[in-house]
Amino acid sequence: MNLLKDTIIPPEGFKAVGFRSGIKKSGLDTAVILSDVPAAAAGTFTTNKVKAFCVQRNTELLTQTSYFRGIAVNSGNANACTGEKGKEGNETFAEAAASITGAAPDEILTASTGVIGVDFPIEKIKESVTMLDFTKVDPEKGFKTASEAILTTDTFTKTASIQFDIDGKQVTLSGMAKGSGMIHPNMATMLSFLTTDLAINPGLLSEAIKAAVAESFNMISVDGDTSTNDMVIILANGKVGNKVIDKETDDFFTFKKALTLVCRYLAKSIAADGEGATKLLEFEVTGAKSAKDARLIARSVSSSNLVKTAFFGRDPNWGRIVAAMGYSGADFNPDGVSIYFQGAPGYACLMEKGKPHHFDTGSVTGILKEKNIFITIKLSDGDSSATAWSCDFSYDYVKINAEYTT
Repeated sequence: MNLLKDTIIPPEGFKAVGFRSGIKKSGLDTAVILSDVPAAAAGTFTTNKVKAFCVQRNTELLTQTSYFRGIAVNSGNANACTGEKGKEGNETFAEAAASITGAAPDEILTASTGVIGVDFPIEKIKESVTMLDFTKVDPEKGFKTASEAILTTDTFTKTASIQFDIDGKQVTLSGMAKGSGMIHPNMATMLSFLTTDLAINPGLLSEAIKAAVAESFNMISVDGDTSTNDMVIILANGKVGNKVIDKETDDFFTFKKALTLVCRYLAKSIAADGEGATKLLEFEVTGAKSAKDARLIARSVSSSNLVKTAFFGRDPNWGRIVAAMGYSGADFNPDGVSIYFQGAPGYACLMEKGKPHHFDTGSVTGILKEKNIFITIKLSDGDSSATAWSCDFSYDYVKINAEYTT
């Protein structure tokens, strides 16, 4: 099982394309992902009480059926808090995508990302979508343009693919994601779309994506904000021809492992591309009493703005890490905490068994200059662990968001 980073391989029976509708000032801003046949679908969505129309509609549709033909996506406009016209626009978006695919509108899921509270330019979108000709779309190039079209303040595309054997067949699983700001655990300003030619029961597909998201997208934080539009959707069309996975067999766990690997890479890519970020921070918690405690600590520390600003300033202020652990709600023994920093120059212990540990300032400063920094928090309470990803908090983050709509 080999993860192909920054690559997207079209699974059998899928096509995608990104194009320009004129929503953003420049660049691609609309995409359609299509399966030749109805595909099993599952997803997770934002926990924000204020939800965009695409989230509301998708959530409702997924309670009614588990099979869909595709996803229509736009960037540059969130279509959230836009009244009845926004709701109608979201429906029209699905109808436009359905009209070029031979599908029913209710077989098309929708997604939007961008500025909240701005009128949805559905006429522009409808015109560009209905002009698409999928018979002329090259699958490989189309998936690449789709991964570009979903971006907002991102500085690079986020893609990954993996291939593995199931039932004597080579299965392809591919994913794309966007996200840079308003990133916080339990769905953030991020979208991710995954496609696979595996045949799997929708219930098990849902179980697998929820488990993968819990270990990936729900373990990243850029700025502590959770948005109105966030979602992860997976489509599985069964075109590879394997025997349908309908039980928790070895084949199911193989797929679940592959899905988690793809989601974790995409999540790390989002954290690395945090608005204004200069460093990717990986926080590993070990020795926790329970998985819940480990996740609470990892997410609390990775979400702390004081921790993030310290890393930006190359300040080895590990006291901020301990403080964030303390208000996380996790059960742990402070006297058993050890903290280590690691980067290309080496490895340093800053706190050992609840007490300061003498360290060479020059060596630690060298680690803190790195773009990728690993922070290990060792507890003495059990054998559970968790990992979270974040980035530093820079001056540019403030500048980008202070001028977001101006």
